[in-house]
Amino acid sequence: MDEAKVKIARQFIEAIPHSRALGMKVEEIGDGFARITMPYDERLIGDPKTGVIHGGAVSALMDTCGGACVMSHPEAPGGTATIDLRIDYMRGATPGQTIVAEARCTHITRNVAFVRATAMDDNRENPVATATGAFTVERKS
Repeated sequence: MDEAKVKIARQFIEAIPHSRALGMKVEEIGDGFARITMPYDERLIGDPKTGVIHGGAVSALMDTCGGACVMSHPEAPGGTATIDLRIDYMRGATPGQTIVAEARCTHITRNVAFVRATAMDDNRENPVATATGAFTVERKS
């Protein structure tokens, strides 16, 4: 694992304004894997009757986690951008609980990295959402 690359990826993710606004924290990153947490925050509630976090916040978390795992992949030399992200929402996250996203780069080509991600609350057996995505791989000339 390239420690300098992991450090840069962590700093980049934690510096993104929307990541900071949503309270995201990189818990683990390296070798094409990332785990990012987002604490429960009443400002992010999508349904005031239930207190469930808005799906847009969950999608931002999964997208950011997907990009982080690509940035940390040994074959991806630098930055990345989302090409496509499909999210399947299974259920609302339990109010009051931190949401954890985990993403893994499952395949990488010369120009595209493919990612699978899961978002969970305290109930790790019953995901909040799953995602598949494609991200750019920036190669140096």
